[in-house]
Amino acid sequence: MAPAKKSAKKAAKKAAPKKAAAKKAAPKKAAAKKAAAPKKAAAKKAAPAKKAVAKKATKKRTPNAAFMKALTPSADLAAVVGSKPLARTEVVKQLWAYIKKNNLQDAKNRRQINADDKLKPVFGGKKSVSMFEMTKLVSKHLS
Repeated sequence: MAPAKKSAKKAAKKAAPKKAAAKKAAPKKAAAKKAAAPKKAAAKKAAPAKKAVAKKATKKRTPNAAFMKALTPSADLAAVVGSKPLARTEVVKQLWAYIKKNNLQDAKNRRQINADDKLKPVFGGKKSVSMFEMTKLVSKHLS
């Protein structure tokens, strides 16, 4: 058994120098890659400058008219936000003000809105809806 252990150690020692040689060869390749990399980076940096100039030439963004159009809320929604015609964005703002004022956001999952007596008919009779589903349900009450 002793000779087997010695031969295993010798094999391990012989394998070690090969690994070291391989490690020394790798940095040379990396150095070659690093030398090529700055040229590519310089080419990439030049291209975004042209795009930035093109963006400055575009005109200022205008709001979508569909969001700004005044819509009349249904009777159920009017109990929460009022009966006068409002833009869709204003309806959502007032709805959030009502939710925060009455502490209707779920304590554990803040994305869930718990409906009270006024909001239940707006939410289609559901006790709780997600904030993303809420805007979908509210759009049905605007005309």
